[in-house]
Amino acid sequence: MQIHTLTQRFARRPKKRVGRGGKRGSYSGGGEKGQRKRSGHRIRPAERDIVLKFPKLRGHRNKSRRGPTVVLNVRDLSAFGGTITREVLKEKRVIRALTDLVKVLGDGDISVAVTVTGIPVSKQARAKIEKAGGTVS
Repeated sequence: MQIHTLTQRFARRPKKRVGRGGKRGSYSGGGEKGQRKRSGHRIRPAERDIVLKFPKLRGHRNKSRRGPTVVLNVRDLSAFGGTITREVLKEKRVIRALTDLVKVLGDGDISVAVTVTGIPVSKQARAKIEKAGGTVS
């Protein structure tokens, strides 16, 4: 057996034509490579990219607002005077806007009678305020 006597067992298959149709060369208007050329291509909508840029809230059963942004303790209340409302806290620059979340927690002691109105108060803080002669509404 010599090299010039060898033959193939199967006939050669012609190379697959890329474009198929038309007289515009091998790509036939499909362009070269890329997402738009591929079959079944689908370009992602811009809205999805915008949504993906929002930060995710981690944890179990998150609400859109996570909790109080400003925490006041019972020991801090005597500095505000007799009646404590959101307006008083804004004047004293404890909060920036009247819509900011505030909560009074029970850390420390209070000896002055104060009235807390329109602000959430924990059970422990409520007990300490009422023990000092104040009210919570």
